[in-house]
Amino acid sequence: MKVQILGSGCPKCKALEANAREAVTELGVQAEVEKVTDIEAIMAMGVMMTPALAIDGEVKSVGRVLTKDQISGFLKGEK
Repeated sequence: MKVQILGSGCPKCKALEANAREAVTELGVQAEVEKVTDIEAIMAMGVMMTPALAIDGEVKSVGRVLTKDQISGFLKGEK
């Protein structure tokens, strides 16, 4: 599984990344957490507002900082 945090490195992007890493650790899933800061790569995924979260290449959230529990739900396939 690949979890991508899309953003420039602003405080909200860093908070989303921290929550994603915490969710992955808490669930014990095998996942690579990747930070994507290249604006062209972010736009190529159809994202126009950051921070954004993508799991296995599918954008799940745009423009908001998800909680650890919200991210866990995506990782478990609940949402």
